[in-house]
Amino acid sequence: MSGRGDGKRWSIPLRWRRAGAGWAAQTPTWRQARPALIGDALKRAQARPSGNWFVVGASREVRAGGRPYGTTVGGVEVVLWRSDSGVPHAGSGICPHLGAPLRDSRVVCGRLVCHWHGLALDGSPFAGWQPFPVYDDGVLIWVRLDEVGGKEPTERPLVPSRPASGAGVDAVFTAVGRCEPEDVVANRLDPWHGSWFHPYSFVDLSVVREPSGEGDDGFVVDVSFRVAGRLVVPVRAEFTAPGPRTVLMRITEGEGATSVVETHATPLTAPDHAHPRTAVVEAVVAASDRPGFALARAAAPVLRPLMRRTARRLWRDDLAYAERRWTLRGTGRFPG
Repeated sequence: MSGRGDGKRWSIPLRWRRAGAGWAAQTPTWRQARPALIGDALKRAQARPSGNWFVVGASREVRAGGRPYGTTVGGVEVVLWRSDSGVPHAGSGICPHLGAPLRDSRVVCGRLVCHWHGLALDGSPFAGWQPFPVYDDGVLIWVRLDEVGGKEPTERPLVPSRPASGAGVDAVFTAVGRCEPEDVVANRLDPWHGSWFHPYSFVDLSVVREPSGEGDDGFVVDVSFRVAGRLVVPVRAEFTAPGPRTVLMRITEGEGATSVVETHATPLTAPDHAHPRTAVVEAVVAASDRPGFALARAAAPVLRPLMRRTARRLWRDDLAYAERRWTLRGTGRFPG
């Protein structure tokens, strides 16, 4: 090993994992993954305030000079766009004139122009159209829908602490499942399934601390991320639920300390819909204090698709998990 100018010893983040007996030889985790423990953590998360803010997507998906971005939140059509100076606007996705879908309209000189009859909106109230509060945190974009949230509104959303702006590489992945937000949150508050359900990504997972519910409400996990074959990167991470629809995973020790994975569950359909749909919007912000990480930041446009591909593979499985949970809850056969 060679020294570094900051006095720290340089080390390779990869570890060679000793040969094991394989997936089936893991220590079972079902006794630790107690339904009541996960259920209590979920209830505490659901009781936390949200300010009626919902994540709708990646900041970079709403571009200045680009087409509008349309979605639904809680059954409400929402349209977003930016002014020429980059200021985000949001409001009802239904044109107040004759109901055209504003997501299919155009942005001209910073104004949203309806493609049916040319009604133009600059983001301020007009002709019965009302804007929604919108917030761009630099990675994700949020809208506040008081009629959907039904709680005490706040001026801004509670954005989890992240690596300093410009210090990390961020990527945002979105997927949609047939379930409710609580099923997505419950999945993320069950860290014990990691190395059983995702052995292609996680090995040697152990939960070293469970939430007590008395101020200490996080799961602390030791886990190794699989790189290739027996090459792994061991870390310690903490899972917390800062809001009713958000679970935060933060690496606290090991390679990439301070990196975060934010999982936001946004309902697309109205409450009590017979076939609910929920969007999982997951932001990964990777950081490292290694001098070579500057190269990763420079290569961010190349790395983002790879980061999204990794998230896609995990959520292919985890959405099946969440959808299964919703189906069993609907039939009254969900354990716990």
